[in-house]
Amino acid sequence: MITLNVNGTQRQVDATPDTPLLWVLRDNLGLTSVKYTCGIAQCGICTVLLDGEAVRSCAISIDEAAGGEVTTIEGLAEDHPVKIAWIEKQVPQCGYCQPGIMLQTVDFLNRVEKPSDQEIIDAMDDVICRCGSHPRIKEAIVQAAELSAGKRG
Repeated sequence: MITLNVNGTQRQVDATPDTPLLWVLRDNLGLTSVKYTCGIAQCGICTVLLDGEAVRSCAISIDEAAGGEVTTIEGLAEDHPVKIAWIEKQVPQCGYCQPGIMLQTVDFLNRVEKPSDQEIIDAMDDVICRCGSHPRIKEAIVQAAELSAGKRG
């Protein structure tokens, strides 16, 4: 058994240490917001936070994640600035990629408080949205940064 801290709760997982975190989150813990797409850490759809940093859950083993704090979209508070901005800007079209993009945004905004347009584009460049909601994603990131600044100040 391996112990994982997921969304603030210690969870016992019966899986081999080299099992990708993605499959444990989905299959063992029922957190289906974490999606599988490429399996080689290239698309960003399976992004979760590990100790606050965006990681591709398809490319990290549960052994590597053990001892850290794993956060999925379910672990973000309902009043989190990113969730609020995503709703207000009506970002999702199909929604498949959105949890991963939102978590990458959380990591990004924790590092860059007032991002420029180019910084947003660069930060989101390696996460794929096939529906083309990129303009709304960018607008939501700007709004989330403003909301976050309001909470800091």
